[in-house]
Amino acid sequence: MFTDTFSVLDVETTGLGRYDRIAEIAVVTVDHTGKQLDRWETLVNPERDLGPQHIHGIRAEEIRRAPTFFEIADELEFRLSGNILVAHNLSFDGRFLVQEFTRLGRGLPQAFIDGGMCTMSAARAYLPGSRRGLRDCCDAFSIELHDAHCAGADAEATATLLGRYIELDARPWHSALETAAAVNWFTVPPRIARVAYRKPAGWQEPHFLERLTAVLPPSAGPVEHDQYLALLDRALLDRYLSASEKDELISLAADLGIDRSTAHRLHGDYFDAVVDAAWADGVVTEAERADLTLLAGLLGMDDGALAAAFEPRLPRQSPGRVAPTLAPAVRHGDLVCLTGDMRSPREEIAARLERMGIRVHPGVTKKVKLLVAADADSLSGKARKARDYGIPVVTEEYLFTTLLQGMN
Repeated sequence: MFTDTFSVLDVETTGLGRYDRIAEIAVVTVDHTGKQLDRWETLVNPERDLGPQHIHGIRAEEIRRAPTFFEIADELEFRLSGNILVAHNLSFDGRFLVQEFTRLGRGLPQAFIDGGMCTMSAARAYLPGSRRGLRDCCDAFSIELHDAHCAGADAEATATLLGRYIELDARPWHSALETAAAVNWFTVPPRIARVAYRKPAGWQEPHFLERLTAVLPPSAGPVEHDQYLALLDRALLDRYLSASEKDELISLAADLGIDRSTAHRLHGDYFDAVVDAAWADGVVTEAERADLTLLAGLLGMDDGALAAAFEPRLPRQSPGRVAPTLAPAVRHGDLVCLTGDMRSPREEIAARLERMGIRVHPGVTKKVKLLVAADADSLSGKARKARDYGIPVVTEEYLFTTLLQGMN
């Protein structure tokens, strides 16, 4: 790997505290002239809730299969060894880097940390009177900053900013490089680490049914079908299928011997049951029409099935089949738990639930009826426990648009 160069670092984190974790990291390598030589980045599974997702924009759905910091530590350390650490707000990024390595019982050389350089602090000399945020410094040099709060984009913008500083005055930067090689502590190339990237804007995942086995020996019967439908019903409670729920359905289908075509048929049965319920009073309201349209997409129904749903029909629920849940998810006196950094203050949400007779519980037990999460794929301990107990994990949107409105 490169030595006697700058390692420009940027991290996105779950928060600001000592117990928060890195959720994304990037290192851009820059030579003594300011030329960018390499860009390395990855999402990092923080093994906890993602914190302020409205700031960093990372979704738990993306992070679930990302490597942990332990898995990337060797390659990251190799990339840093022998280089000068640079960041925009080094005290923040450097602190999180040290915290993560310390958690692993590994310390970075103090000379490496102490020798780091901060492009934000350097703005005092190069951009007097200017604000020192990354975007402000980039604007001063007409450096484009796309996808702010994406570690790779921020690290590359910082690396470009470093290049401009070197053009203005190379002496302090070259002086630092003279000592960098002496702090070259990780010299044996490690195994290349697995990385994970953010999904590009507009990316759409194929329907999860496509991940089911195409053909299985005919072993599943009515009991197995009802087990699958019961899980499907629980997952669709909030009319959102999280990545965790999709994985659960795929895993259960494989365990029960349900192949792709059978699952398609069962989804059709489920959709028909919801359509029957919508037509029970002889009319489909606009709200029911919107719900059926959303549900058709989640279940993988084709346009013909959706069009048929809006044709008047008499209820024809199949006897013995698991019917969709029409009752409220919780009732007065039930326990509900909250997790994640929600759009509304947690205290306000809890107070509103308490006023409606729903008890907010601080932890997940088997008596909790529902876990409301800022992100339905949350990696928090509460979310993991809820999935273990088979407790529905629903979105904050469901809480306000469906649950609380339905209880008013």
